[in-house]
Amino acid sequence: MRDPFASLMTIGSGSYAPDDVHFMLQRMQMPVTDVREKERLIQTNRKHYSEMISTEHAPTELHQRLYARALAQNGKRMAADVQSLALALNAAYAGASIALVSFVRAGLPLGVLLRRALAAMGRDARHYGVSIIRDRGIDTVALEAIIRLHGAENIVFVDGWTGKGAISGELSRALGADKRFSKDPRLVVLADPCGRAWLAASAEDWVIPSGILGATVSGLVSRSIWPAQGGLHGCVVYDHLHEHDVTRDFIEQIETARCALGEVPQASPWTADQRLTLQAEADSVVHSLAARFGIANLNRVKPGIAEATRAVLRRVPDHVLVRDRGDSDVQLLVHLAERAGVTVEEAGSALGPYRAVTLIRSANG
Repeated sequence: MRDPFASLMTIGSGSYAPDDVHFMLQRMQMPVTDVREKERLIQTNRKHYSEMISTEHAPTELHQRLYARALAQNGKRMAADVQSLALALNAAYAGASIALVSFVRAGLPLGVLLRRALAAMGRDARHYGVSIIRDRGIDTVALEAIIRLHGAENIVFVDGWTGKGAISGELSRALGADKRFSKDPRLVVLADPCGRAWLAASAEDWVIPSGILGATVSGLVSRSIWPAQGGLHGCVVYDHLHEHDVTRDFIEQIETARCALGEVPQASPWTADQRLTLQAEADSVVHSLAARFGIANLNRVKPGIAEATRAVLRRVPDHVLVRDRGDSDVQLLVHLAERAGVTVEEAGSALGPYRAVTLIRSANG
């Protein structure tokens, strides 16, 4: 069969090992946009967030220490969750191969680790990094190439976690009319506090170590960029962060922990009742916070530790709310918020299933 990737100019595997992932992204060069200007353009509908990129700085020394602490505290848990999910995928997919389609960037570390776990079970698992953009959908050029090689029935989509479930909804809208896929596309995540994934290791909002870094734990790529001229979605390769790159080290540490595990239970999809309960609790929190702070656009509400942290790093935050200010899992978020001059409020049980939420500042004041 003709190689479906032959005509696609991609960035390869980034700073990952070549066997770990094939990024279905084209390299782009684009001017950086100041964070505050980017926020203004997004909120006034002058530009879509995927049409701009801001400078990604190296993590500070404290940021790196907090990442190392999160890895030490939660690395074994992540390893067990990877194994639990891999066992479920091995049972659910009977085809000759399994195609893991990870969403750039949050899904990448999990996708790499799942590929390795499945390979250890004797499965032929291939891993691809693909772009999905809120309000614009999945990269169909990349997806069609993967389908031609593996078949739609052998594809599983991978992300790191869910926040409100926006990406899950985007995936459903993009593939809802595609008869090659099931009615509810198979999205796998580590943490699913809002109940929007097909398969998750848990519903708990916890600090996933890879979730508190950006490019330096994700192959040195930026978040994905909309291709104005068509073709594959794109990214910027952050070569300037090379000396801070922990991409491979992170994978090896979690992989070593996984190989040392004893027996791990197999993950199971949510029951209908579990899913509805999780969705109702999460939606209630998001809407109550939006009402309290006068937020009409729910895109300004970023729930969950990972989303809340990334919002402080990449957007212009207005408020940060945490369930418990003394919680070790939110210390990086608190540090970043205080450095940005943003008030941190301890909200207790008002956050429901979430341990942290960031609210984005309105461009109007």
